[in-house]
Amino acid sequence: MAFTRRAFLERLGAVGGVSAVYLGMEAMGLLAVPPAAAQPFALPPGSGRGRRVVILGAGIAGLVSAYELKRAGWNVTLLEARDRIGGRVWSLRGGDRIVQTGRPDQLCAFSPGLYFNAGATRLPSRHRTILGYAKTLGVPLEVMVNSSRSTKWDFGGRVVTARQAVNDVKGRISELLFKAIDRGALDQELRGGDKEAMRQFVGFYGDLARSGDYQPQGRSGYRVEPGGYNQVGEPLPPMSLADIMRDARAMALPLIFEELFDQQTPMLEPVGGMDRIAYALYAQVRPSVRLNSPITAIRRSGDGVRIEHGPGAQAIEADHCICALPLTTLQRIPNDFSAAKQAAIRGVPYLPSVKVAFESPRFWEEEGIYGGIGWTDQANENLLYPSGHFNSERGVLVGAYCSNWTGDHAGAFNAMSHEQRFALCREVIGRIHPGKAGLLARPVTVAWGATPWSEGMGPMHPDFTDTARGARYAELLRPEGPIVFAGEHLSYVLYWQEGAALSAHAALRVLTEQAAARPVEAAARSVEA
Repeated sequence: MAFTRRAFLERLGAVGGVSAVYLGMEAMGLLAVPPAAAQPFALPPGSGRGRRVVILGAGIAGLVSAYELKRAGWNVTLLEARDRIGGRVWSLRGGDRIVQTGRPDQLCAFSPGLYFNAGATRLPSRHRTILGYAKTLGVPLEVMVNSSRSTKWDFGGRVVTARQAVNDVKGRISELLFKAIDRGALDQELRGGDKEAMRQFVGFYGDLARSGDYQPQGRSGYRVEPGGYNQVGEPLPPMSLADIMRDARAMALPLIFEELFDQQTPMLEPVGGMDRIAYALYAQVRPSVRLNSPITAIRRSGDGVRIEHGPGAQAIEADHCICALPLTTLQRIPNDFSAAKQAAIRGVPYLPSVKVAFESPRFWEEEGIYGGIGWTDQANENLLYPSGHFNSERGVLVGAYCSNWTGDHAGAFNAMSHEQRFALCREVIGRIHPGKAGLLARPVTVAWGATPWSEGMGPMHPDFTDTARGARYAELLRPEGPIVFAGEHLSYVLYWQEGAALSAHAALRVLTEQAAARPVEAAARSVEA
């Protein structure tokens, strides 16, 4: 029988899920690659013609904007409130200070060569724009191990491997489906030979016995692993359906996490820290960047803008402005925006995501864990194991990445003191890895809800998160005279660097159209006061 494209895609889906089918269809030419993703972004050469533009915020959106505008001949000034660039792309190394509102400052004490990605964590292979900047700017990448069946899950007071959790759930659901077929519950949906075909499929998919009972033969792991000579191996006894349903809400996302479109394997990360792409962009525009310059007012000045910034009550005038500030910051800055724009910005809550990290000997590798994510129903929600430098002496274990993955934990975890977070993480890690909690040293924590100039990871308001975006989102897509807005909150790739870069590209197209409609001689003057 001929092996058709449909048959190939069906088998590909059975093995790799929806993401694999999507990629396979694209590779076979069955899906068109969107032109914006297929073509490198570039503004018309020389289109800036010396016009002045001031960019607010040196996160990814601001840095991409500055880089592209300078290439097109604009006179660029980039203002950043912090003493660093990158925004929520923040990698911590030994000697770095961590300032958190309402909490004591921390000093990162990691050993040389170790780092902690306190914000952005991974890059999907589908994010062509940010990966394109990495390639253009010579930033080397390595695989980020996003999924490993060897990690452990801590749900409902029971610790099991990811391998057992995933396969036991498949097995129990397949068992129910097999029995439903046998009892005629699906006779309206399955006719003729389809019933037997479905029995065969769920039998293989779920590791079922001929009777339809779930009897794992090793997919979910072994109590005694197979060995040499006569050591056959003894499969783990399966979890019951009651075990699985005991904490079904918390397990739901981990079970399908790697099937999410933007979590597909392989994930990538820059060698040396997630901030390497941001700093590569910064290297291209460094003379135009002013750090430690928080925005104190955004004003209109004739046809242009006047941006007041500190310290020292300085001001800069320009023809145009790209505002790439998070809404949590922007809503507190005095401005001349219209009432509609002020209403769109006001009161948008941000997710108070929290991370914790420890330096430690790599005890997890002794258990066969080389990268991947461990999950828990406790407030720290998951563990991220380092993806590189395997078999080296020490590493950084992320003991918490709390973003409401397994429950509504972010608010409570954000409210905890540093020590309370460290204690909870040690408790969970000690349960997952008995006897190892005492090896965890030099902890640090970053709560984005308490991080100055961010105050959260990203918007939680439905106008910015729902597929059908609302009135606030639509309002911020409209320029405020010469002021154009950017940031990942103005994209459909929310919470990702890709979204920040793509929103910058969209803002730059609007800016270029505005500039083309204005004579060059109307360029504003720069005034320092």
